[in-house]
Amino acid sequence: MRIVVALGGNALLHRGERPDATVLQTNVDRVATALAALAHEHELVITHGNGPQIGLLAVESAADPALSAPYPLHLLGAQTQGLIGSLLACTLHNALPGRRIATLVTHTLVRADDPAFDRPTKFVGRVRSRESAVPSPAPERIVETDTIHDLLGGGALVICAGGGGVPVTAERVTGALCGVEAVVDKDLTAAVLAEDLKADFLLVLTDVPYVYEGYGTPGRRPLLDATPAELRRHGFSDDRMGPKAEAVARFVEHTGGLAAIGALDAAYEIVHGRSGTLVRPD
Repeated sequence: MRIVVALGGNALLHRGERPDATVLQTNVDRVATALAALAHEHELVITHGNGPQIGLLAVESAADPALSAPYPLHLLGAQTQGLIGSLLACTLHNALPGRRIATLVTHTLVRADDPAFDRPTKFVGRVRSRESAVPSPAPERIVETDTIHDLLGGGALVICAGGGGVPVTAERVTGALCGVEAVVDKDLTAAVLAEDLKADFLLVLTDVPYVYEGYGTPGRRPLLDATPAELRRHGFSDDRMGPKAEAVARFVEHTGGLAAIGALDAAYEIVHGRSGTLVRPD
């Protein structure tokens, strides 16, 4: 079975933790342990968040007196793909002796006329204000999809589309790519990638074991399974569960496959129906 795994940013840096390299390595070790059992039985494509890391780089770039201007977000996103991808590749190499591991810096095509460019909604860094928000255009496709196909065909476990991929637009006539000042939601990118790769399963891993109805209230209730329509009726917030719920709903609607949301440490159990919230066709 071909599985696309979307690692939440909190799988790499838990809430309240310092963004130190040693902390990141410890959490990547935990990721490798959680995914190794799945990798023995299935084809895996791993995507990941990068919120804390790109925020740190953005603050450092903005404060560096040696620069005449801060580095643009699309280049900082590429840096985080290399940083996190290298840690994941080395750790998975150690956990899966003999398995080919490939980390690919990935670009995500967005529309230049996406209305999101006029309505910034994503926050980068620790300051959360309207002025600090950046655009988050919808992913259209992943530029390197064919390369990822080839790597999977050669038996590789592929790490790609980190942070939603480096956002780029394409010139209408020549197809020339140009990076843009934006960030793409990594869960929505994972859904597009999973569809284009004809994956059987989209697995979104986060820091809660289920999707909860009434999350944060005394009457919260775990959703064990749902259809896309049922999931949308709960109206999850845009900045937390909302993008994850929308991503799995779109994948299931577009492909007829299965998807699930759950906790990192239960990855194997989720795929085998023993944990998490399963999303199935109507």
